[in-house]
Amino acid sequence: MEKSNRITMILRKWGLPSVMLGPFVLLITIFFFLPVVLITILAFTNMDSAMRWDFNGLANFNKMLSDPHIFEIIKNTVIYVSFTLLINVFLGLALALLTTYFIKKETVGLAVRTIWMLPRISPPVVYVLIWLWFFDPSEYGVLNSLRSLFDLPPEKFLAENPMTAVILANGLIGASYGMIIFSSAIKSIPGDLFMAARVDGASHRSIIADLIIPAVRWPLMFVTLWQIMSLLTSYEYILLLTKGGPLFETEVLALYSYHKAFQNFEYGYGSAVALVLVLVALLFSFIFWKVFGMSKMIKASRIE
Repeated sequence: MEKSNRITMILRKWGLPSVMLGPFVLLITIFFFLPVVLITILAFTNMDSAMRWDFNGLANFNKMLSDPHIFEIIKNTVIYVSFTLLINVFLGLALALLTTYFIKKETVGLAVRTIWMLPRISPPVVYVLIWLWFFDPSEYGVLNSLRSLFDLPPEKFLAENPMTAVILANGLIGASYGMIIFSSAIKSIPGDLFMAARVDGASHRSIIADLIIPAVRWPLMFVTLWQIMSLLTSYEYILLLTKGGPLFETEVLALYSYHKAFQNFEYGYGSAVALVLVLVALLFSFIFWKVFGMSKMIKASRIE
C-alpha cells in the first residue's frame, strides 16, 4: 500500500511536467544532442566516401594543425564573428530604442520592426540575391548606380571587399533577432519609471544609460552569447554570397567543415573541425556564465 502511494505521488509530481516537456526533450535529444555525439565519434575516424568507420585516434586533429589554410580560416572566423556580432547586438539595441523609446506611436514602431524582420522570414536564397544585385559589378548594380550619381566609376565591391560584404549581409539580418529581444525587454519596464525620470529632468542619454541599459542587462548578455554561438556555426549566407572565396578570403570554420565533409567527402576531418567549433561554443558559454554571473541575473532579472 505504501509503495502504491509513493508511485501515485511520483506520478502526480512528474506526470504533467513529463507530458508537457517530453516532446521538447525528445526533439532536443534527436536534433541537438545526438548530432554532437555522432560528430564526436566521426572526428576520431578517417571516414570518407567509402563510409568505413576506421578509427584513427587524433590523426584528424594533427592534420588540422598542419593544414596550410587553417590559420587563415581561423583569422577569418574571428574577424567575421567579432564584427558581425557588433552589428547584431548594437544595431539591434539601437533599433529597439528607436522603435520603443524614441518613436512614441506604437503602430509606427511596429511597422519599422516588421519591415526589418522581412529578410529574417524570407528564404536565404532570396535575401542573398538582393545583396548580389546590390553588389553587382556592372553599372546596373544598386551600389554602382548610387556611385554614378557622384560621377564615381563602377566598383567590383564583392570581389575586392568580400569579407566586408559578408559581414554586412549577416549583420543586418542578425540585428533583427536582438531588436525583438531588446524591444520586449524595454517594453517590460514600468512606464512610471520613465515618467519619474522625466519629472526629475533626466535627459534621453541619462534615461538610456541609467534606466534602460541596466534593465536589459540580462537580455543583452543572452543575445551576445546566442549570437556568438550562432555565428560560429553559421555559413549559409557566406556559401550563397561568396562560397568562401575568392580563394579562402571568406572561408570560416563552419563553412570549411561543410566543404571538407560534403564537397571533398572527408567526413572524419570535417567532423573534427565541427567538434572544435562545439568546444569553442561550450567555452564561450562557460565564460559568459561565470564572468557575467548569468545565474544571478536570472534570479534578479526584475527591476529593483
